[in-house]
Amino acid sequence: MSKKSTEHEKFSNFNVVVFGGDGDLAFRKIYPALFHRMLDGQIDEHFNVIAITRKAPDEKAFQEKTRSFLLTQDGKPATDGQWDKFKTKIALIRAEKPEADAFQDLKSFLLGYPDYENIFYFSTPSAAFGPISQTLKSCGLINEKSKVVLEKPLGNSLASSQQINTEITKAFDEHQVYRIDHYLGKETVQNLMVLRFANNLFQRTWDSISIDNIQITVSESLGVEQRADYYDQSGALLDMVQNHLLQLLCLVAMEPPHIIEADEVRNEKLKVLKALRPFTKATVQTDTVKGQYTRGNVQGAEVSSYLEDIGKYNSKTETFVAIKTFIDNFRWKNVPFYLRTGKRMKKRYSEIVINFKEIAHNIFPSKEKLNNNKLIIRLQPEERIELIQMTKVPGPGGYRYKPIALSLDYMDSFKERLPEAYERLLMDVIRGNQTLFMRQDELQAAWTWIETITEGWKQSNQPNVLYEAGTWGPGDLVLEKGTTWITKSWKD
Repeated sequence: MSKKSTEHEKFSNFNVVVFGGDGDLAFRKIYPALFHRMLDGQIDEHFNVIAITRKAPDEKAFQEKTRSFLLTQDGKPATDGQWDKFKTKIALIRAEKPEADAFQDLKSFLLGYPDYENIFYFSTPSAAFGPISQTLKSCGLINEKSKVVLEKPLGNSLASSQQINTEITKAFDEHQVYRIDHYLGKETVQNLMVLRFANNLFQRTWDSISIDNIQITVSESLGVEQRADYYDQSGALLDMVQNHLLQLLCLVAMEPPHIIEADEVRNEKLKVLKALRPFTKATVQTDTVKGQYTRGNVQGAEVSSYLEDIGKYNSKTETFVAIKTFIDNFRWKNVPFYLRTGKRMKKRYSEIVINFKEIAHNIFPSKEKLNNNKLIIRLQPEERIELIQMTKVPGPGGYRYKPIALSLDYMDSFKERLPEAYERLLMDVIRGNQTLFMRQDELQAAWTWIETITEGWKQSNQPNVLYEAGTWGPGDLVLEKGTTWITKSWKD
């Protein structure tokens, strides 16, 4: 977003209080997001960032680390002037435990800005969400203007998610809660709404009459890195499918709301989640695959296995999951949705592929196959949209054809720097727009469906299929089960 396009938007003065303020997410995403919005002129000088740390803060080390993550629009480090301006907005406060005594310094700071709106950002394990909320309430730091941003995971089951929500809503009303999913802040994800509902071409063909299947893939080349303890308790299903992939599915499959407003959009997403076909002990074995990576070669480097990475050789946690599912409603009757995600894959990318049905009859004399049309929405690393269509190959000698991509490349088409997902989502929090944030009933519906998979796996004692790091995941071994869909278009 350019400076010219943001100057007219005015925000109330605000404080962003980041619990877990010395954590990786804060340095990599939250502080750079606010820094760039300040550089672009979208937010002025009337804000503060309060980093809450459990350990005694080292202000100099904190500032050096923060600056190392800040880049200007052209990819260069922040200049002295830019950093000096942003540095004055950051305060470091220690709060070792979520107790009233430990929050006194925070309370004193916030009372110094009585007309500022307070945004509490919980970048901590979800077990701390309830205690932090209750302590903020007991200290009198929550009012009708306060907001709270929650990072995933919001529990590890339906029951734990409901418990966390119960604790949070004792302090905050639902309209004050922002459950953040950074995938929904990506430019191409947001463009799904415009693509679907502002183009007659797609609006009329977005159903089971025209579409053969839809595939949503999030492939990661990295392993678990520094998240071993968390990841081994969640696995690929809870870490990626329960939130990111299901939210993408909702945006692809939802009915058009009558207007783009938060609850109207979320009502339609909820209908999709409730229409997802639940799994049984039988279907979970034929329509899901879970895997775990072994040693291999990723982009030229030898890497260790998952068990070696976490140092636990009896772990059954899956690092790959593939799901074939259906949405039982009129629009999507019998259209399979393929959801896939895995770690230590051949390369990193995230995309949505809409595979249209083949034409009913080939009128051309050539024996070559007519490829079906595809709409490919690439979310990362290069954000772009491609429409694959059949095109005549130039030259004499009859009709020869091949698939050609009509491409919208965001970097080529929009020369300005594209804001990161967290920039966009934090601005929506500040302006009070909840469209891209999950409502509690959405979260509950997602967990209800996910638990039909986890329970099915438990009942059938479904094993992990081992796959070599640096490959596309379970392949030939899975084919022996007869689930040939697992490799369908995975490498395309």
